Amino acid sequence: MTIGVAVNLTWIAPGRVGGSEQYLARQMLGLDAVGADVDVRILCTPSFERVHTALDERFELVTTPIDRDNRGVRIALEHTWLAARTRSADLVHHGGGTTPMVGRRPIVLTIHDLQYRRFPEYFSDARRRYLDAMMPRSVARASVVTTPTEYVRRRVIDVFGADPERVVVVPHGVPPVPAQDADDVARVRDRFGLGDRPIVVYPAITHPHKRHDVLVRMLDHLDDDTTVVLTGGAGPAEEALQALIAASGHAERVVRPGRVSADDLDALIAGADALAFPSEYEGFGAPLVEAMALGTPVVASDADAVREVVGDAGVIVEGGADPASWADALRIARSQRADLARLGHDRRDAFTLDTSGTALEAAYRLAVEVGS
Repeated sequence: MTIGVAVNLTWIAPGRVGGSEQYLARQMLGLDAVGADVDVRILCTPSFERVHTALDERFELVTTPIDRDNRGVRIALEHTWLAARTRSADLVHHGGGTTPMVGRRPIVLTIHDLQYRRFPEYFSDARRRYLDAMMPRSVARASVVTTPTEYVRRRVIDVFGADPERVVVVPHGVPPVPAQDADDVARVRDRFGLGDRPIVVYPAITHPHKRHDVLVRMLDHLDDDTTVVLTGGAGPAEEALQALIAASGHAERVVRPGRVSADDLDALIAGADALAFPSEYEGFGAPLVEAMALGTPVVASDADAVREVVGDAGVIVEGGADPASWADALRIARSQRADLARLGHDRRDAFTLDTSGTALEAAYRLAVEVGS
C-alpha cells in the first residue's frame, strides 16, 4: 500500500539549524534511493526549496506563503496553513522535535537530541520553557518517534516515558563520497593558504557545546606546524573563540574559512591528518561518517552518541576537554592512519542512504498501523 506522507520541514532555516537539516534532507533522498512505496509531499519555506534542488527534482515541494526565520510565524503557519495542507495525507512527519496541537492524522515525530535537558544553560529561558511544555505533549501525540541514534532513543524513552516499541532509530544516511583527486585537494588547500602544512579539520557552527576552544588549546601541546581548520558559520560562542585565538599565540595556525561548499569541505577533510570532533553533546555527528568515507582518521570526544557512531573506527578522547589528551590522540591517529582508514571504511557502511531510507519507510508503516 502506498502511504501518502506530508513532511513538515517548515521550521528549517537553511544553514542555521545545523545537522538536523542535512539529516532530514538525506532521509528523503534515502526514501528515493530504496524506491520506498510512499507518496511524499514536503512542506517547506521558499528558501529551503532554493537550496535543496535535489529534493525538488524528486518530490513535490509545497512552499509557505511567508519566508521568515521566526518561531512565532512558524507556529502560526503550522496551526493554519500547514494544517490545511496535510488533511489529505495518510501520515504527517514532523521533523523538528515538536508537533502542532491540531490534526488527527498518524504522526511520525523526529527528535534529534535532548540537549536542552543536558545543557539548559545553552538555551534561553523562553526556549527552555517552550521545549519543556511542547516536547512531552508532542511525544504523547506521536504514533512513532524516530531518533538518529540508540543513545537518543533511550533518552526519549527514559525522559518522556515513551513506549519503547514506538521509538525507533533511523540512522543518518551519508551519500557515496567520490574519491578526491590529489590535484583538487592541493588546489583547495592553496586557496585557503594551507600549503603543505599538516591540518586538522573541524566543521561546526560555533555553539558552546561544540568546544572549538579545545582544538585551539591543543596547539600548545604540538611542537610542529599543525594547523587547525575550523569551517562553519558563526554561533553564540563566536566572540569568545575569536578572543581565545587572538590571545593564544597560535593565530597563524588557526584557519577559519567560514562556511564552505560540500566539495571544498570534502577536499579539506581528505587532505587532513584527522577530522577532530570535540563536541560535548550530539544526537549523531554526520561529519564523523563523512570523514570515514574519505579515508581520514577520526579523533572524537567521548560523548555518548559520538562514541556510538564512531565505534572502533576512530580515536576516542576520554574525558573530552583536556588539550594534551587531544594532542596525544592526534599522534595516535597519525601513526595508525592506514588501520583507521580501513576500519572507517567498514563502519561507514552502517550509515548509507539505503539504510536510512529503509528504516524511515518502516517507521512510516508502523505509524500508520499504530494510528489506524
